[in-house]
Amino acid sequence: MVVRVLAGVALVLGVLAPVTVAEPLGVGFQWRQTYIDAPDGTRLHADILRPEGLADDVRTPVILTVSPYRSHTAFISAPRLEGGPSTDNLPVEPALRAGYTYVIVDLRGFGGSNGCPDYGGPGERADVVTAVEWAASQPWSTGKVGMAGVSYEAWTGLLGLAAKPKGLAAVLAFAPVVDPYSYLYMQGVSWKFSGKPVTENGIRPADQVGEEHLLIASTPGRPDDSPEYQANAVAMTPECGERYLALTGDHDAANPGWRARDLVAAVRGNTIPLFLGQGFLDYNTRADRVFELWNGLGPGEHRAWFGQWGHSDCRVKCGAAQFDAEMMAFFDKHVAGREVPVPGPQVTVGQFDGGWRSETAWPPADSRKLPVELRTGGYTDRGFLPGADREIWSISQPFTQGAHLSGVATAALRLSGPASATAAVELYDIGPDNRATVITRGIAPVAEHTEVRLLGQDWPLAAGHRLGVRITDVVDDVWSHAPANAQVTVHAARLDLPLLTQPRQPDLTGGGSEAHAKWRVEKVVTLTPEQIAQATIPMGLPGESATR
Repeated sequence: MVVRVLAGVALVLGVLAPVTVAEPLGVGFQWRQTYIDAPDGTRLHADILRPEGLADDVRTPVILTVSPYRSHTAFISAPRLEGGPSTDNLPVEPALRAGYTYVIVDLRGFGGSNGCPDYGGPGERADVVTAVEWAASQPWSTGKVGMAGVSYEAWTGLLGLAAKPKGLAAVLAFAPVVDPYSYLYMQGVSWKFSGKPVTENGIRPADQVGEEHLLIASTPGRPDDSPEYQANAVAMTPECGERYLALTGDHDAANPGWRARDLVAAVRGNTIPLFLGQGFLDYNTRADRVFELWNGLGPGEHRAWFGQWGHSDCRVKCGAAQFDAEMMAFFDKHVAGREVPVPGPQVTVGQFDGGWRSETAWPPADSRKLPVELRTGGYTDRGFLPGADREIWSISQPFTQGAHLSGVATAALRLSGPASATAAVELYDIGPDNRATVITRGIAPVAEHTEVRLLGQDWPLAAGHRLGVRITDVVDDVWSHAPANAQVTVHAARLDLPLLTQPRQPDLTGGGSEAHAKWRVEKVVTLTPEQIAQATIPMGLPGESATR
C-alpha cells in the first residue's frame, strides 16, 4: 500500500482541525510512552501525560482517549514541535489541572500500534478493554478510568460501554458513531462527506471512507520516534486493507459485520454514567440513531447535550460557557470520586431560535407525533440538476401562534418507480418573506411502501411562519446518488410530525455556534408567491390559521 503523510488532514470520521501551529498546553506536564500487549498479541502504543512534578507512586484518576487519529504526526502543533503526543481538541489541559493522568492509546493499525484496523469491530473493542484495564491497573492509577472523545474517539468510548471493562467509571462521548452502517448509509443510500465530489456515475463517497482511513493508518511517525513506533506506523498489509474495504463499501444492512457493530443494541440497559452530546447541525455524525441509544440506556447518572452545533464537543464551539465546568464535575464525581454536584439539567437542549432550555428527556415526554397528509404527484429521479420536475411541495397555512417541533419526524410514502430511485423528504420553516430554511431531512430507496426517517431536530416555528414539506429524489449536498432517470409517482404521503404539547421558555444561558450562523445563510431558499399559493394546503397543525 502507498504510504502517505496525512498531517493535519481534515479527517472523515471526526473532522478535527486544519494544519495549524497551536498554542502549547497551558499547564505543565510530564510525558512518557509505553506499549500495551493486547490478548491477541497486538502491540498498542500509549502516550501518558501526568501533572508536572507528580511522583510516579502518586495515584490519580485517569481520563483515557482511544483513537485512530493520534499519530505523532497527525497535527503540527506544540508541544509536539518539541516531541510529544497529539493533544489537539482533547480536554487534556482541564484534566491535568484537576489532577488527572491523561492517557492516549492508538487503536490497532493506527499511530504507533500494529495490527489490522477493523472499523469498530471485535479487534477495536478488545483494544478499548485492554487500554481501560491497563490504565486502571497501573501503580499511578486509582483504578478508576473515564473515557472522553469526539467522533471516532467517542465511538471508542461507546465500545467501552458495550464491553464493560474493569475500571471503566464514566464516558463522555460527543458526536459519536453509534451504528457505523447508518453512519455511512441512510437506509442504503450513501451519505456525502465533507470534501467529497458530487457524483452522478454510481461512485459512492461512503466507499472512500475506508480508503482514507487506511491512508491515515499508514501515516509515518516522527524521525525521533522509536524504531518500533516507526515500523508499526507503516505496517499496513494488503490483507488488512482488503478486509476493511470489503466492509465499509458494503451497502447491505444485513451483513453480519454491520449488525455486530450496532452499538444502539449493544449498550441498551447500560448503567455506567454516560455524558452524551450531539449537534442537530452535524453532517458528519448526524442527529440520527444517537437518540435511540440515549433512550435505551439503563438507570444511571447520565447527561446529554443536544443542540445547534456541528461536529464537535461543546468546549468552544457550541456557545455555552458552562460546558467545561459540567464536564469536569461529571468526571470528578464519577471517576475521581469527589463529593461534588454536577451542575446543569439531565438534558441540555439548544433550540434553533437560539434559546437554551432544561429537559429531563429528549425527545421530551410531551412530544406527540401529529399525522399530516401531504400533496401527491410525481417527480423525476435525475439528481443534481434542479428543476420543478424534481419536487412536490406541501405548505401549511401561516401559524397564528407558535408551534415547536421536537423529536424525530418520519414520513410514510406509497410510491411506484424503480428500486434504483430514491425518495427524500425535507422540512422547511418558511418566513413571511417567503425565505425557507431547512429544518431537517431524510431519504430512503423507492419502494411501494417507503418509510423515511428524518434527522432529529428541536425547532420552534414562530407565529406568521409556515411549515413546508418537499418530496424530491435526493438532496444533493447531503447524499450521493446515481440517478435512475425515471419517473416516480407519489400515490400517498403522510408526515408524522413531533410537536410539543406544552410551550417552552428558555431557562439556560447560551449563545450561537459557527454552524448555526452558517445554517441560517446556507440552508435557505426563496420561494415565489406562485409556488406557495400552488402548494398551500390545510395541514391541521396546532396554531395553523383557518383554510382560505
